[in-house]
Amino acid sequence: WDETHDVFSLLLEPTDQCQALQFSPGQFNMLYSFGAGESAISISSDPEASDGKLVHTIRRVGTVTSALSRLNTGDQIGLRGPFGNPWPMDAMRGRDLVFVAGGIGLAPVRPAILHALSHRDDYGKIVILAGAREPKEVMFAEELNQWGTLDGVESRLTVDRAEEGWTRSVGVVTKLIPKADFDPANAAALICGPEIMMRYTAIELRNRGVTDDRIFVTMERNMKCAIAICGHCQLGPEFICKDGP
Repeated sequence: WDETHDVFSLLLEPTDQCQALQFSPGQFNMLYSFGAGESAISISSDPEASDGKLVHTIRRVGTVTSALSRLNTGDQIGLRGPFGNPWPMDAMRGRDLVFVAGGIGLAPVRPAILHALSHRDDYGKIVILAGAREPKEVMFAEELNQWGTLDGVESRLTVDRAEEGWTRSVGVVTKLIPKADFDPANAAALICGPEIMMRYTAIELRNRGVTDDRIFVTMERNMKCAIAICGHCQLGPEFICKDGP
């Protein structure tokens, strides 16, 4: 189904020959479209769902993702995974959680949000800050509204360009950080979005008093092999596919 004009979601169910995959929030799969190739896609579904199905939310930007967007119900694809490190949810227990996402960046943090909501007693306040270029590009809008009605959960949304009838914030997502209600001395942040957005989000969080060791970012930079062999995703001494978030 379509999420926005250029973002869609796939609901995947294992064939009879495949076992259901177990994954942790923050991990990704390599999705293979026959005849087109494969691409690294974060898992965006609930990690504790019991039906064995997976959701991947994808932006249509190239040959592989365009081929995936043309699939019909019942079509088959190849899947490798899950790969990558998860978000450190266990290490964050007892802390306030601040999720900051730009555009489709909400998809990779969604499993962590769902995990935190399912284990509400393990965490303090939950703050969800989401940004999009314009209202029609907001991801998971209904869920953002629903999450904001829950006890101890704050959900804020902003767009770069408003349109008639828009009543929420206007501006970049970093402008929401000074307004958010959390304890910087006991908060951990999970960030996903364009790299420039993540950079300035980290700066704003540091200005609030969140230390570097409690700020986590995730990227899907040029992943090809997913097992730290090809070197395409190397960033300094790190391999994004293996070492991230």
